[in-house]
Amino acid sequence: MIPRRSNFRKRLFLALFAVSICLYVNGQTNTRTADDPAATNGPLAIAKKAFQDTQARYRNEPHSGEAAWQFARACFDLAELAPNGAQRAEFAEQGIAACGPALEREPNLAPGQYYLGMNLGQLARTKGLSALKLVKRMERAFSAARELDEKFDYAGPDRNLGLLYRDAPSILSVGSRSRAKQHLERAAELTPDYPENRLNLGETLLTWNDRAGARRELNALEELWPRAQAGFTGQAWTSSWLEWEERRQKLRKSLADSWK
Repeated sequence: MIPRRSNFRKRLFLALFAVSICLYVNGQTNTRTADDPAATNGPLAIAKKAFQDTQARYRNEPHSGEAAWQFARACFDLAELAPNGAQRAEFAEQGIAACGPALEREPNLAPGQYYLGMNLGQLARTKGLSALKLVKRMERAFSAARELDEKFDYAGPDRNLGLLYRDAPSILSVGSRSRAKQHLERAAELTPDYPENRLNLGETLLTWNDRAGARRELNALEELWPRAQAGFTGQAWTSSWLEWEERRQKLRKSLADSWK
């Protein structure tokens, strides 16, 4: 499996549903832009190269399901680094357009369903209140990916469904605490040594004032940390580790403060 950067996930769904209650400011981002000198050797340069390479392959192999979903993944990654909503929507729409015909030919293509959902999420970030119209499509795509390959992207389908159900409004949308807990727990069960899964679950339980559950997940996270550091290595994981460490420290502090 190709390594994935995971720092987008929390921002993606928080941004989407902050939009739904008019709190999201379009274009707000922590990612680098093309004007940043570090972008020439950083995540943006890597994402642009992947986009160009996978786009070339997709054009040469328009009927290849693998070429389509690889391109859709590159579209998602570049959309994540886009400096504004217009560019984010442009890349997301290309990813969605690549997944559509591929899934018509191969409806059981799990990565195609997965990156369809991911690009729909990016597109939703640009749509204001109308983003809620995309939520059901996202839910269907991630659910289909889960049925086909629940371990894809380190239990990505359950992880994203959990965040979707957690952050979506429960009125007029799909929000559900019980479903969120079910899917976040399943992601941690399927790929227990992937830090993102434990962090999501621990942070969520703490938000729900389940401090015992959050502490349990933090303890599991501390135990798996050395194994994860040995397993997820290389440049592709650098930004993930920076984010994971920040979140781990925040979870530690929050739980420590709760005992004072």
